[in-house]
Amino acid sequence: MSPLEIALLLFFVTLVVLASGIPIAFGLGFVAVVFLYFFEGPSSILGVGEMMYESLSEFALIAIPMFILMGTAVSSSPTGKDLYKALDSWLYRIPGGLVIANIGACTIFSALSGSSPATCAAIGKMGIPEMQKKGYPDAISTGSIAAGGTLGILIPPSVTMIVYGVATETSIGRLFVAGVVPGILLSLSFMAWSIFYVSRHNKKNNINIKLINYTFMDKLKLLPKVLPFGFIVFAILYILYGGLATPSEASGVGALFCLIFVVLIYKMWNIKKIWNILKSSMRESTMIMLIIGASALFSYTLSSLYITQSIAEWITLLGVNKWFLLAIINIFLLVAGFFLPPVAVILMTAPILIPIITSVGFDPYWFAVILTINMEIGLITPPVGLNLYVINGITPNVSLPTILKGALPFVIIMMLSIVLFSIFPEIVTWLPDKMMGQIK
Repeated sequence: MSPLEIALLLFFVTLVVLASGIPIAFGLGFVAVVFLYFFEGPSSILGVGEMMYESLSEFALIAIPMFILMGTAVSSSPTGKDLYKALDSWLYRIPGGLVIANIGACTIFSALSGSSPATCAAIGKMGIPEMQKKGYPDAISTGSIAAGGTLGILIPPSVTMIVYGVATETSIGRLFVAGVVPGILLSLSFMAWSIFYVSRHNKKNNINIKLINYTFMDKLKLLPKVLPFGFIVFAILYILYGGLATPSEASGVGALFCLIFVVLIYKMWNIKKIWNILKSSMRESTMIMLIIGASALFSYTLSSLYITQSIAEWITLLGVNKWFLLAIINIFLLVAGFFLPPVAVILMTAPILIPIITSVGFDPYWFAVILTINMEIGLITPPVGLNLYVINGITPNVSLPTILKGALPFVIIMMLSIVLFSIFPEIVTWLPDKMMGQIK
């Protein structure tokens, strides 16, 4: 069989195996070993264990469990509730202010936790009932939080960006910087749509939402509880961008201070609670590390069977316009994101796509943002759409179609942002070039 025929067979088998419900790490590892055995011979699988171990020995990967620990500590505390209340007290007079407060809380909390489902659960449990109580439509109440939760994989510090950096051998610090401006723009776009939607809905239905008046002291009261966590995010970014520490070192400091702040601010002295935080972060870290190891083996199989190189050569021989090529890649990523989590998609596709992207003149850091936004869309679209099910789980009185209807405008905003960043890539690359110099 030719490499391209093997590629088609491998793609089909991988889809069947993953669709069976087997854990992603085991599924990818199984497919890789089977194809190596049948096409390269029994001797090719002798070094499988060592290969997976070596893929996990990179120093940069230490940042992943540390950022996960940081996020678990935050999501296990009432930080999300306090963050939501603090923003609501400052934004309540703006049309749709409660929705904006929720999106803002999602933006900040997701940057702290790095977990989209955790953000939806933490902010949604408090925010959605409040919006429903004040007469906001169910669609915007649920859809805004489902979409806002996705921002955590784009806004630094992002585990997804770390995985991309390791998979593509690009600077993690530069990837973090590249996600700042697009993340802020997406957040502001979500807020702008929310203001428009709520204003139009209220005017059309002649609704006057009752406002709770907050005094200046009310606004200041909650800040001491949330500002320390905001300080951690800005401190990590400053340390990374200032070249004072590596991502692994910064993540360790961030995790330590998050644990300290959670214990001191929320009086979480109970050893059992702290142990649950450590246990939960360890479980999630192990899952991601297993996926990384299995994906490294999967990538080796693609390269060993000359699949990666053949696909790159085939696309080059097609001679298609680079923008048409980018459109095809975006469609492929969107479809992959519908079925697989972001980490798995990045690790499976990066070895194939990066040589193609760079060969036609696209920036790999810019592409990281494009890829990540595609993954964000996958989190709020069926059939997997993890955030949709999380929201449905915490608000069973709202149907899944209603949540999807509320999330759809945000999906369109993200698609338009991909087009915008493709036409004007400087939006993504300007800040990294300004802070860290242009790549020669």
